[in-house]
Amino acid sequence: MCTGIVSDVGQVRHIEQRGDTHLVIATHYDVSTVEIGASIACSGVCLTVVDKGTATDRWFAVTASGETLSKTTLAGWKVGDPVNLERPLKVGDELGGHIVTGHIDGGAELKMVVPEGESIRMVFEAPANLAPFIAPKGSVALDGISLTVNEVDGVRFGVNIIPHTQQVTTFGRLTPGMKVFPHVHDDFDQIATIVSGTAIYWVNGVANEVGPGSLILIPAGQPHYIEPTGTEKVLNLDVFGPPRKDLIHLLEWMKSR
Repeated sequence: MCTGIVSDVGQVRHIEQRGDTHLVIATHYDVSTVEIGASIACSGVCLTVVDKGTATDRWFAVTASGETLSKTTLAGWKVGDPVNLERPLKVGDELGGHIVTGHIDGGAELKMVVPEGESIRMVFEAPANLAPFIAPKGSVALDGISLTVNEVDGVRFGVNIIPHTQQVTTFGRLTPGMKVFPHVHDDFDQIATIVSGTAIYWVNGVANEVGPGSLILIPAGQPHYIEPTGTEKVLNLDVFGPPRKDLIHLLEWMKSR
């Protein structure tokens, strides 16, 4: 599990087809600290390290199955292509972007690039089955980069790329027509923090009392709601997926307080 904050741009060094696709990726990481079997996000795709180089010859090898090739653009990678890299999040690490699992949902095509001040605005077209889960001000990981969605228009959505992101990721090289891997943050529909007082959190018919400072991760696809007790003062909600009826009711209740 990662955060969408790219920490290195590697390069495809070698590709070999033998049943599955085997790739060697050059990196600036100290590979002596990378265990065989560890995960590294490669342009957003969570891949397992199966071999590695040395302190003076830094690289790692991964294997991509047919399923991975069918859901991502790895099949189109060539020797010399740059790759956004991120090592997995450790407990206690700074969560600088948003929770990114590396399980890719599909491909999005870059349709337009427009200069906007020092930044550039990029407009992507998402697959029809994924587009309903992309919301303005929500989070989306594109090629492993955590970004905020600025606007949504049907199956198209826009993001703003600041100069720093252009310089330290592969996004400075993107041109219209190229595809990236989107990962919409739909692992949890809501993240709620109880600031003071208590509330009752119900999921799948089970009630749980939560107090000040409690972080509630509400799983997607499970029946749930938060029942106010009258003692809580603030609920901070960060909504990643499409609003549900119970969330709308909760927001209406909060506005009436």
